[in-house]
Amino acid sequence: MQVKIEPTWAQVLQPEFDSPYFAELAGFVRTEYAKGTCYPPAKFIFEAFNRTPFDKVKVVIIGQDPYHGPNQAHGLCFSVLPPTPPPPSLVNIYKELEREYGTAIPRSTGDLTRWADHGVLLLNATLTVAAARPMSHSGRGWERFTDAVVAALNNRREHLVFILWGASAQKKGVNIDRSRHLVLSSAHPSPLSAHRGFLGCGHFRAANDYLARHGLAPIPWI
Repeated sequence: MQVKIEPTWAQVLQPEFDSPYFAELAGFVRTEYAKGTCYPPAKFIFEAFNRTPFDKVKVVIIGQDPYHGPNQAHGLCFSVLPPTPPPPSLVNIYKELEREYGTAIPRSTGDLTRWADHGVLLLNATLTVAAARPMSHSGRGWERFTDAVVAALNNRREHLVFILWGASAQKKGVNIDRSRHLVLSSAHPSPLSAHRGFLGCGHFRAANDYLARHGLAPIPWI
């Protein structure tokens, strides 16, 4: 099937698009969007890829499920478009950035598009969800697809930073080659777990330090 996605990703992921499981997944997603409200809006399903081409990725942050409320999900994990205020997990991400960099971050926006434009692939494990039904599109093939994304980055790129917050993301990163990439793991930034290792993790500076050691420009986190 034809998927509208950034050309470098289209080339890398064509075997997935040509697979029977993806045809089944695409049919399921089309049906779900036709019968009720789903997120993100269809034009944003592949926004993470369209914003961050395969050969421009420097950092990968793995989320789990898109936000399932109105005016939230737009295809980048943890990110929301204005005027939606930052959700609780993103507030804790901001707190950690403030701790690492000593700079206050306004809570007026939760838009992380700038990160994506500078090489941060903000990848959810599942790319779609039904309104008010978290995890409703899990187990339908998205996880296999995003496993293939992680595998392609692991196998075809060098010196990437994979940031894995929480058990779900860490499971997805279990096969990453630690000799070729930096893997940073901690608790999830959710208010339920942020104080169990996320706050104080130092991941943003650690990522930039690693990029600098390999001659790559740092991410403008703030």
